[in-house]
This record gives sequence, C-alpha cells and structure tokens, in this order.
Amino acid sequence: MTMPRNASRIAMLLGSCAGALALTAPARAQDATPAVDQPAAQLADESATADDTATDIVVTGSRIPRSQAEGPAPVTVINADTIRANGYTSVPDILRAVTQNGGETQSQQSFSGASFTPGAQQVDLRGLGPNHTLVLVNGRRIADFPLPFQGRSNFTDISNLPIGLIDQVEVLSGSASAIYGSDAIAGVINFKMKDKVDGTTIDYRYGLTEHGGGMSHRATLTTGWSNDRFNIIGGIEYLNQRPLWAYQRSIQDSTQDSPTNTTARRTFLRYDPIADEYVDPGATTCTALSSLNGGSTYYASRRNYGNFCGSDTSIGYGTVISQREGFNSFGSARYELSEGAKLFVDAQFGISNVALMSDVLSWAFQPASGSSDTTFFNNTLGGLDDWSRQFTPEESGGFRNVMTRNRQKTFSITPGIEGRLDGKWNYELAYNHSEYSAVVKFPQIIASKANDLFLGPQLFIDPQSGYPAFSRDVSRLYTPLTRAEYDSIAAYSVYRPKSWTDNVSATINTTELFRLPAGPVGFAAVAEVGRQGYDLNPDPLALTDYYVGLKDSDGAGKRSHWALGGELRVPVTKFLQLSGAGRYDHFGFAGQSIGKFTYNGGVELRPTSTLLLRAAYGTGFRAPDLHYVFTGPGNTHPSATDYYRCRKFEPGVDIGDCTQADVGIVAQRNGNRQLKPETSKSLNAGIVWAPSRNFDVSVDYFRVSLSNQVEDLRIDGILRDEANCKLGQTTSGTVVDINSPTCVDAIARVKRFAGGVNAGRLDSVSINPINIATEKTSGIDIAVHGRLPTSFGDFSLSLAHTHVFKHDFRQYVGDPIINKLAFDSGYDIPRDKSTASITYAYQGLKFTVEGKRLGKLPNYDEDAYIKASYLFNTTLQYDFTDHFRGSLSVTNVLDAKPVKDPSYSAYPYYDISWFDSVGRSVFLQLTYKLGGKGL
Repeated sequence: MTMPRNASRIAMLLGSCAGALALTAPARAQDATPAVDQPAAQLADESATADDTATDIVVTGSRIPRSQAEGPAPVTVINADTIRANGYTSVPDILRAVTQNGGETQSQQSFSGASFTPGAQQVDLRGLGPNHTLVLVNGRRIADFPLPFQGRSNFTDISNLPIGLIDQVEVLSGSASAIYGSDAIAGVINFKMKDKVDGTTIDYRYGLTEHGGGMSHRATLTTGWSNDRFNIIGGIEYLNQRPLWAYQRSIQDSTQDSPTNTTARRTFLRYDPIADEYVDPGATTCTALSSLNGGSTYYASRRNYGNFCGSDTSIGYGTVISQREGFNSFGSARYELSEGAKLFVDAQFGISNVALMSDVLSWAFQPASGSSDTTFFNNTLGGLDDWSRQFTPEESGGFRNVMTRNRQKTFSITPGIEGRLDGKWNYELAYNHSEYSAVVKFPQIIASKANDLFLGPQLFIDPQSGYPAFSRDVSRLYTPLTRAEYDSIAAYSVYRPKSWTDNVSATINTTELFRLPAGPVGFAAVAEVGRQGYDLNPDPLALTDYYVGLKDSDGAGKRSHWALGGELRVPVTKFLQLSGAGRYDHFGFAGQSIGKFTYNGGVELRPTSTLLLRAAYGTGFRAPDLHYVFTGPGNTHPSATDYYRCRKFEPGVDIGDCTQADVGIVAQRNGNRQLKPETSKSLNAGIVWAPSRNFDVSVDYFRVSLSNQVEDLRIDGILRDEANCKLGQTTSGTVVDINSPTCVDAIARVKRFAGGVNAGRLDSVSINPINIATEKTSGIDIAVHGRLPTSFGDFSLSLAHTHVFKHDFRQYVGDPIINKLAFDSGYDIPRDKSTASITYAYQGLKFTVEGKRLGKLPNYDEDAYIKASYLFNTTLQYDFTDHFRGSLSVTNVLDAKPVKDPSYSAYPYYDISWFDSVGRSVFLQLTYKLGGKGL
C-alpha cells in the first residue's frame, strides 16, 4: 500500500520540527513504586537509615536493593513511555538505538538468517558477538533460539519478545558473570514485563510504508484484578506483519542497480568447462523463454564469457521484511500467605508463523558424492558439459511455494515463593522452565530427481575424463517446467528444533547485614542448580547428499549446572561505598567437568550529593557453547569468492565481476567436545554529575578483554587470508607472512581440485570451532539528560554517544593484531554510534524527534570507508482524555536510503547488517483505558 501524498507531506513537516524524550530514565522501583524523581547521582537522603522512607530499587547488575539508581557500573534504562514516544516498533528497533550495541548482526534479509535462523534477530553489545551478551526476561534466562546463529553458535532471539507488554529495558554493558554466571561478558539486557495494572488497557497500532509493502497491525490488551491478598495481571499481543519484497524497492529490484556489475542473472546457463566460456543458446531460444520471471527473461551477455538467457529483475525475489503473524501472552499472579510469605507464578506463551525468502531455488548437476564440481560428460555431444538454471515463479507456482516457513513456540513458567524474614531479610525460592520449539520448513531441490529430469539416467563413467556420462539433448535445459514437473523434484526439508532450560534458584538479600559508622552493609547470596539442552532434530535426508547444495549437520546435547555466589556492599564513609561479588559456576557436559570462579568489585565516591565518581572491575566467562560442542559432521554448499584466483589471474577486475566470484563450494564442519570456557576481564570508570533535578551528564570509559575465545572460522575470512598469504600482501598493500600461524592454518583449510578441468579451483573449505582467539575493545560512553520546564510546556533532551578507541583481534598466538575498525580488516564495526532525542510536552500534547548517527564503515572492496549515516524518527502524541490517547509516528522521516557504496557489487548493493531499503514508514497508535487511573 502506498501512503497518500498528503500523509507524505505531513511526515516531512513533522520531520522538520524539533522535540524528544529521554532515552534513559531512573530505574523502576521494586513492587512498581514510581521512580524517584532525583538527579542520577544524588543520594536519596545522606542520613538515610534502613527504616527511612527512601525507596529501595533493584538495578540490573546487583541483587542488593539500593536507594540510588546509579551504581558502580552504568545501566541504561528505556521505559515504556520512551518506547512509545520514540516510535520504536519492535524490540530490535529499541536495541538499535542503544549506542553500546555496536556489533554486526544478521538482518531480516540476511542470507544466513534465512538459511540457518529464519525470523530470528540478535543483539551484540560491544561488537563481541551475540553469544557474549546475556539476555534476561524479568531477571531470568530464557531458552536459546533452537537453531544456531549462522549455523555455528547458540544465541537468544529478541524478535519474538512482545514490545507492547514490556515495562522497561535495562542495559548493563560490561562483565556481570559474578552476578549472573556464564555469557555476561559484553553485558546484560534485562526485559522487565508489566507487573502492575489498574483497569484494562487496549492498544492498537497500524503501520504502513510510503513506498508500498510491509503493512502491519498490532493489538495489545493488558488487565488485572486484585484484592487484599491476591492479585493477577495479564497481557496479550497480536501481531500481523505483511512482507516487504525486494522488488518493491527501486534500489534493489534489478541487477541494473548494481554500481559495478549490471549483468543479468543467469536463469538458464550452459557452460563449456574446457573453453571456460558460456555456450551461446541463441536469441531465438531466449525469446521462447521471455514470458518467465514476469516477462523479464531475455538474451543476455556477460563480458569475457558470452551469452545466456537471463533476467535483471529476478534478483528482487526476496523479502526485506519477513511475513509474521504471532500471538504472545504474559501473566503474573501473587498470593499472600502471610506477612512474610507470598506465592507467585510468572508465565509466558507465544506462537508465531514466519515466512521469508532469500532467493529462488536453482539446480546444477550434483554427483552422488556431493562434490561442488558440476561438470559431466555429455555423450550426445561427445564432450564435457555443465548445465545450471534457476526456477522461476511461473514454474514453481508462485513465491508461496518457495518461502522458508518457521512456526515457533515459546513458553516459560516460574513458580516460587518470596517474602521477608525478621523484618530485614528478603528471600526468593523459584523454579524456572523455559523452552523454544519450532517447525522450520526449508524449500529444497532433490538432487537425484532433478538430475534424472534434466540429464536422464547415468550411462557410465567416461574413462578419459573420469566424469559421469549422460545422454540428453540440450533442449531439455531450455524447456520450462510444468507445475507437475517442478513438484516432482521439489520438497520441503522439515526441521523440528527445540531448546530448553530448567533452573532452581534461591536468593536472599538484605540492605543491612550489620551497621558500620557510615551506614548499613548490604548483602546478597544466590544458589542455583539446573540443566540446559537443545536438539536440532533435522530432516534425516538433509544429513545426506539428498538435496542440491545441502548436507547439514545434526546437533543435540545437554549440560548440567550449579552455582554459588555472594555479593557485598560496604559504606566505608558517608561518601565512599565499595561493593564486590564472587560466584563459582560448575558445568558438566560430554564427559567433561568445568568449573569457573568469577568476581567483580566496584567503588562509588560521592564527594557531594550531585557528583558521583565510579569504577568497576570484573572477570567473566562463557561456558562452551552447546552447538559448538555437540554439532555433528556435515557439509553445506554455500557460494564463496575465490579471492586468490581473482587477484592473481584477473588483477584490476572488480571482485564482483571476477569469474571466480560467487562460485559454489563445499563447507565441511564438525563440533569440538574439548572446548574450554572463554574468559574475560572488564573495566569501567566514569563520572556522573547531576547539578539539579533537571540535568545530568555521565562519561564512562570501558575496556573489555576476551581470551581463549571460541572462533568458528568464517569461510570468507579464510579465503581472504589464503589469498593474502599466497600473494604476500593484503588488498591495501600490507605485507603478510606466509609462515604466520594464520597463513599456515588458512592454506591447510582450503582444498582445491587437483586435476580435471577444474584443477586449481576451489573445492571445499574446512571449518570448526576451537579456543584460539583474543579480542580487546575499549572506548567511552557519554550520556546527557536535561529538562527545561516553562510556562508554555516542558522541553526534554537526551543524548547518548559511544566512541570506540580500539577493537583488536588476534586469531592465533604469533599472529599480527588485526584492527577490527580498519577498512581492510574483514570486519564491519563502526567506531562511533549516537542517539539523541528532544521532546516538547504541554498538557496532553507530546512531540518527540529522535535522531541516530552511525559512524563510517568499511566499503565492500575494503580499501576505504563509506560515510556516516543519519536516521530521524518523530512521534506526535496527544491525550484526548485521561483514558484515551492517540499517537502518530513517522520513522525515517527524511526517507533516507542506505549509504551509497560504489564498490558494493554483491546484492542488494548495500550493507544489510546496518541498512535497509524500507524507507519512510508511518504508524498510527490508539490507546484506550477502561477503569483505573488515567494513562
């Protein structure tokens, strides 16, 4: 649907104005008490005692309630009002605005996301990888996404969390293993769900994009009931998101959009492996196929190779935004047994259907061995031959038959008892079960059936060439399939993955273990025991060479876990407070027994009530990833670029136009049951100044050092390394030592054909996880919040900025250190990231403008940077009554397109980790409340 012209003009007008809401807010008080309205660094009362009325709050990163929102480590808090005012439409949108979230993750149009984890999205604090950020819901772990990120490691999916049921999001950047255990290396993100309601609130949001596609509906209902001893609250959310197709965006609907190579896609291709050129089908042959691909198939040509039948626009047959229909619910109940004991249960259930498409299916001859060599002996012609073709929507019956589909269910329940002992000890005993299951259907072509359809039965092995022989007229390649023929060779490969976690925890804390002259000593202790497991449950046929381009690996395993930890907060003087925590975690898996002790310490110095000097140091660890450990041997058939042959035999030719770009290979992978834990050291130090209730500023330095890192080597990185090593230098001219550990390893992992017509070309790349790498990053976080009340309304300002000083990586001991921020590093991490917002509020009116800046990134050719990018959103909100509110949000107000990279030869011709082509979008939201206090 296209947005009306007048709506477009309104959006532009809104985008030219100013306004905003703070990105962070004081941490919410325990038991839903309103947040204390005070400067971030100010003490609630310098003479406060345990019996004072100052409200204690629980801040992520500590189990001891405290009277100040700010502690030794910075915590960013984004509440429900901020989520609405800034126009965030999903949880990934919220976290994209967090400046500490600086890592490269897959997007909805990522090929790896479609191939390995359809519909899932991740968060990556400090750019250390999604598996190094711990994600919690209500302070508790949730089950991992049941399929591995990029086919390698387990991670937490944030795309399924219901944004309408979130009360606030807390982001702690820095090591927190001493509090939460494994995974909290880069930081912790805690989603607090709504746990107090009065009345019933109904919320509806409608969204559309200006350039068509991606229409959405979201409806949320929250309600509750209580009496003297019992209260229950619940919420449900329904989401219907329509897909946005690449062909609906002019910057990626055709190969003509490529800045470097506008050659059509090779829909029908015959290749002569001896002459290394295409066999000309003739214009008449292509004309007979012109009705396919929506009438876009034509007689095309590729420089240096020759003619074929192709299409410019078939490259747009993929989704930019996935189709998603889902239902999520969350409930919480409390029953007071006595003044010191309360039973509780929290529960969540969600189900969603996701459909997406990364590309059309294709076929080339695949021998029974699964080799990537598609050459065969054509007995009819008496020579070697090579056929390949893509399948068009007309043949498959439309896109609905080739979309990847994922029906996913999430469920968690936490019953327990909590209360207070002797007036000062808080306790909780809880059991938590969480699971994530899915039925994932991947469209595939059956190799043997497709071989028979196109080539007929195998006759013999040609004694001279060693290739299998077939006898088939070439007209079969250029004859469109009937629907029945397509159905005879196509199938859905069905996976039924599941992950789960069970945990029993006991915690106890007090704000006054005993009293020192400067104040009470706080204490907390925790004990945990549990189990965690996963099972990919793949299609058994996918573990063989049954499908074209797929031989997957199985994976299933579980581990046991127990932990003991303690935390202490000591007021040394009225203005100096020390804190510390220690925890021992033990894991048992695959016959191994691994234990790890972690600790942290913090200092808070408050020379005045408006100034806080703080620092924290901590150690962290990550237990060996289940999929890294338990994955079985398997092959996939991805595409890859042979950088060595491109640079050696085609110098000066753009990589995207190289004849060895995007060639099919075999990727061989296996798990490693001897992995050790990754370890880390984290330091932060900063200052918070709050001279008044209406202004505060904080500046925090951070440094994270990760050792013994598990690295599942990237195929593209290995091939780049191999080329650098064999040629003795990088693309930018940096000298490379072929005897370095990385070079020795990369060359050993790459296998090339030893003979035949493909001698010297890529055959396979071997990858597996091992403890090898070290990684270090450091930088500075800046946050500013201000409020200016006037007689004609209040103005609020929020600014957050992260600047990375360095981000270094070394794969093996003895290797040179790689600067991940350099344009030729092979990584894609920005040095700077900023978010700012301004709000104007008057009576029932609130107007917000938010701007985000992403610093420069490497270009595709890795020989320069692309410029920084800017994105602006705006929201106009008005309370018509105390119980009825409306808001209009416009995202990407200026309709900014991805930053243009003249070297980006790969589709969709921009960096999908950071950009998309959605364009300007408009969301109308209405909220109505029945009963209770006003909104």
